[in-house]
Amino acid sequence: MELKYEILIYWSAEDGAFLAEVPELPGCMADGSSYQEALKNAEVIIREWIETAQEIGRPIPEPRGKLMYA
Repeated sequence: MELKYEILIYWSAEDGAFLAEVPELPGCMADGSSYQEALKNAEVIIREWIETAQEIGRPIPEPRGKLMYA
């Protein structure tokens, strides 16, 4: 499965960890003690989100790709 979803990664002082959000997949989020770990965990969570959506019959959004601005 090719993952083409946007992943936003940022440091959260409150959580003491890097957080990785996947805006196109509601509720899809991961964390990690490093940027790389957060990214790796996000890739796992994206796969699990998609598998769960398929199991319960939830639609899976198509990746939007980079938005173009004028």
